[in-house]
Amino acid sequence: MQEKDNIIRILEETNVAIKENNPLKLKELSDQTIHTASITQDLDNIMIAIFVYSLSKILERKEYYTNSNLEEFYLTISKQINKCINSLKKDENKKLKQALINLRKKLNHFSDKMNIYIEDVFRKAQINKASKIYEHGISMEKTANLLGISLFELASYIGQKQYTQDTNLTKTVDVKSRIKLTERFFDGN
Repeated sequence: MQEKDNIIRILEETNVAIKENNPLKLKELSDQTIHTASITQDLDNIMIAIFVYSLSKILERKEYYTNSNLEEFYLTISKQINKCINSLKKDENKKLKQALINLRKKLNHFSDKMNIYIEDVFRKAQINKASKIYEHGISMEKTANLLGISLFELASYIGQKQYTQDTNLTKTVDVKSRIKLTERFFDGN
């Protein structure tokens, strides 16, 4: 595991973000992890980035759980994250890998309603994080292999992302420009 102290910090902050129900903070933490993963190409870092990002997407979907099982969710996930942290602190890589596997299993079996959604979230998280690694200069083929996705999935996602950025669909227009545009529309110019 590369940059052990950084990953421990990220996992500790992940626990806090889960308790605070803060999906935005989880996405930020995932992006911090993916930067390290891009440099080191370490699979454990990549798995943690995917896991943290997936948690952010799960917390955004409150319709999949009730308040009573939300508390159980927090406790279950927090316990598994603590196992990951302890494994890292003791340099027990096999236990870390097992804790990460158990974490994903716990998520998958948490709720029948959430099960299909969680699988979809993990798949999409893999593709999303693959695109972030690709943006850091790792080849598309190597990135796809690292994350266990197809080149087609990665290329399609990157292509969609490029199209959206190139067409300025996400760019907002300030109020003054909108007013001028509206005035020109009604003036016929």
